Amino acid sequence: MSLLPRRPHLPSRARWTAGLAAILALALAATVPTTGGKALAAQTGGPSHAPRLAPYYQQHVDWHTCGKPAAHTAGRAVARERGLACATVRVPLDYSDPGGADVALSVARKPATGPGGRLGSLLLNPGGPGGSAVDFLTGYAGEHYPEAVRARYDLVGVDPRGVGHSVPVRCLDGPGMDRWAATDVTPDDAADTAALRRSFHGFAEACRSRTGTLLGHVSTTEAARDLDIVRAVLGERRLDYVGASYGTFLGATYAELFPRRVGRMVLDGAMDPSLDARRLNLDQAAGFETAFRAFQRDCAHREDCPLPAAGPAANGTLAAFLAALDRAPLPTDDGTRTLTEAQATTGIIAALYTEAAWPALRRALGEAMDGDGTTLLSMSDAYYERGTNGHYSSLMAANTAVNCLDAPPAFTGPAAVRAALPDFEKASPVFGRALAWTALICADWPHPATGTPHRITAEGAPPIVVVGTTRDPATPYRWARSLAAQLTSGRLLTYEGDGHTAYNRGSTCVDTTLTTYLLTGTPPTPDTTCH
Repeated sequence: MSLLPRRPHLPSRARWTAGLAAILALALAATVPTTGGKALAAQTGGPSHAPRLAPYYQQHVDWHTCGKPAAHTAGRAVARERGLACATVRVPLDYSDPGGADVALSVARKPATGPGGRLGSLLLNPGGPGGSAVDFLTGYAGEHYPEAVRARYDLVGVDPRGVGHSVPVRCLDGPGMDRWAATDVTPDDAADTAALRRSFHGFAEACRSRTGTLLGHVSTTEAARDLDIVRAVLGERRLDYVGASYGTFLGATYAELFPRRVGRMVLDGAMDPSLDARRLNLDQAAGFETAFRAFQRDCAHREDCPLPAAGPAANGTLAAFLAALDRAPLPTDDGTRTLTEAQATTGIIAALYTEAAWPALRRALGEAMDGDGTTLLSMSDAYYERGTNGHYSSLMAANTAVNCLDAPPAFTGPAAVRAALPDFEKASPVFGRALAWTALICADWPHPATGTPHRITAEGAPPIVVVGTTRDPATPYRWARSLAAQLTSGRLLTYEGDGHTAYNRGSTCVDTTLTTYLLTGTPPTPDTTCH
């Protein structure tokens, strides 16, 4: 689970799906981000197979107004007004065979607006894995990123291979995803466990059959190597980069591969590449428990709070509500779909990514506890990027595909999950069980993991700023501390607050510190803390 939230006005129930997308920016999958990429020797010169990769590094790309000609005239007009341009960059499907098939990466660019001299290209990644950087740029960052940064940098979004507009991973169709999202992920007996295992296996088989060879080549290491080709195509000597959540792992992997090509790099809401998948899931369970407690403490002071004021009682009330849904899903205004326990859990978790969603979560829980699951189902739909027409984006498919390649599975079978349940339930009495069972999804993946957890030092890179939020639910603060310590040139910036990630979310201290670094190259002093 990983995304870059922001603070819009909260919508009415009828507009909740679009509103949550605005709050959360890019809602991500219910599987946690995992580490990936085998440790590679720092490269001071060109990448391996450099002569064979020369056609990719030297390719010419044609920039055009974003949007399809004729069919989307209004969209083209908006893109032209905003100065947005799009292009396709070719990269090798398999870096061990660069003379083979290609992958077409979708790239969008918003030129620097001035005043002031242009500093270069600043690549943005909003997280995931599976979040579209192109959509993030064209739908948000191009207009709402800090003005001083937009003035001096060309902002660039690159959809990683298998993501968004870059030959996306495909798995289930809309009805299949509806069933998958509703599947019970807290099995009570052997039959429930078998049904969950069939659901995960069916998802994996659909990905294999619909995606083909690409499914084995969507690792973070490959995506990082792709970024270096994009850097060269843009004409930049170094990579200036801001990555959020999973985007921090992508950025750190780039720094490991090409430390002397790193420019100014911000890793916000950092992941810890040294942790295995089981520990990442366990830490994230604890992170969401911390976020729920913060929500509950705030809720206790609100007239519309549907939970008891005391923490243990609030946990008990929510657990009882979810258990009742397991027995009898709630009706919704959808007409054909009910609210299941799994979807309610997803909707609650989605709202915990940012405190801006807390009022809507209070309302949704109150309605659901009164028998109407409509709003909570809409929250789950927004998190999964389900449109009102029943179509899902490729977010969930890409998220799972990248995670399963990046590290060995957290669990190899149901027995291993059951053995770990006490630890997960201790970490989060409400969410631990669901997050433990969800981590089983990579056990039957069609392609074995190509990455292993390891420390990333990126020796030789200039200062890299790592940002951690103390009550971040999706990327716990300890991960940021760890990554900053691993990186030889890491500088930790701490934000004392709630929510996932910190840059451009309302903290003047954070925004000023990071914008100054991006504009001048001056990193924060060691262990700077913002409130």
